[in-house]
Amino acid sequence: MPESAKTVSSLRKFRKLHRLFGLILATFLFISAVTGLLLAWKKNVDWIQPPTSKGETKSLNNWKSLPELELLATERIKKDFPNLKSHELDRIDIRPNKGMAKMLFTEKNMEVQIDGVSGEILSVAKRNSDWIEALHDGSIISDGFKLGSMNFLGLGLILLLSSGVWLWLGPRKIRLRRRRRT
Repeated sequence: MPESAKTVSSLRKFRKLHRLFGLILATFLFISAVTGLLLAWKKNVDWIQPPTSKGETKSLNNWKSLPELELLATERIKKDFPNLKSHELDRIDIRPNKGMAKMLFTEKNMEVQIDGVSGEILSVAKRNSDWIEALHDGSIISDGFKLGSMNFLGLGLILLLSSGVWLWLGPRKIRLRRRRRT
């Protein structure tokens, strides 16, 4: 088989592969791009992530204990959202420089911001950024899916880049050979 025929055959195979992977990856890329944009704006859009409030003091020496703050936050969540099935605390984000703590609950991504000294509830809101992030990285389904989908996305982009370069260079290579023959 002549060199030009091999190149043409190779280009046809790469074009099909490039098209197939491009279509499959487009879904992942679209979700990743949209959620990535939302996450980039999370500090600027209150719907995505509630603004951080300020408490009384920055000194941790005067703060209530974490169990006290947790109890106050849990009582408020129970009062404001009695239909929640769980009032389990997921994590605590302590902000000494703001004089407050964010109590993040597992169900419905609820957040209670509480003053560290007085125990005053500064804010109760839903954190949409948490589920957007889980959708962005695939962990919304499972950690295994997250690992698999992120590897598929990364390797797929490398494949698309490689095949795209060949689809760009291949025709130039063929044209160059034809010019040399004439």
